[in-house]
Amino acid sequence: MTTLKKRILLFIRIVIAVILIQTLRFKFSAHPDSVYIFTQAGLEPYGRIGIGVIELFAGILLLIPKTVWFGSSLTIGLMLGAIFMHLTKIGIEVNNDGGTLFITALITLALASITLYKYKNTIPFIGDSKQV
Repeated sequence: MTTLKKRILLFIRIVIAVILIQTLRFKFSAHPDSVYIFTQAGLEPYGRIGIGVIELFAGILLLIPKTVWFGSSLTIGLMLGAIFMHLTKIGIEVNNDGGTLFITALITLALASITLYKYKNTIPFIGDSKQV
């Protein structure tokens, strides 16, 4: 793989990690918007804190070359859950955000899916464990 492709993949991993980690201040500080979202989803407060911990874990795993596949997989699961909640319980637009949270979840899902695909060979029980 070329150096440019490696740099692009690293950039994507960093973008995903930043998206995941920057939302933690809202979850962990019980920001009213975060509390509202998780109340609507029926997951307040334990779901808010638990999902925040998983997001932190996923963000860190995305930055470690040997665990990118696991961080990507966790992120895909988290974003599928977020999208499902938007579509079934909390709505596309939350507190007049114009759908920003929903669109961010879609973008993050897409980036995590690309990342998992590109790092599929590093999955210990599927790939051949060679580095990308």
